[in-house]
Amino acid sequence: MSTSNGSAKSSGRTTTRKSPAKRAASTAESARSKTTAAAGEAETAARGAEETTKNAVRGAEETTKNAGRAVASGLETGRRAVTANAGKAAQAATAAWAVVQHRKALAAGAAAGIVGLAGAAFAVGRSTAKPAVGPLTRLAGGRI
Repeated sequence: MSTSNGSAKSSGRTTTRKSPAKRAASTAESARSKTTAAAGEAETAARGAEETTKNAVRGAEETTKNAGRAVASGLETGRRAVTANAGKAAQAATAAWAVVQHRKALAAGAAAGIVGLAGAAFAVGRSTAKPAVGPLTRLAGGRI
């Protein structure tokens, strides 16, 4: 028979409880492992962010270099166009100045050309306006 006082043994099952010091150590170990894992993940994320930042900076540098090249190319093209146009304007101004300087000679040449053209037209018109004559009249110079 069994009595129910506190000194009796239990039936094969024993529960062991951890002491508060062991529980604190276990909790500290668990927290330390979680903290270490979180720190590792944070370090990995920081490395990834650093690589992403480096790539972004490289991309920005390339974009800036390309934009700088485009601007320099545009400036060079503009400079060439201005130089070419300035040369054309200088040639036109030189030709105009030559016309102004030689205006009297040009006017005399134009007048001579008009007189020559009018004289040639008159001569052609006179030769076609003569009546047709025979050979004897031509021999006599038109007296017969």
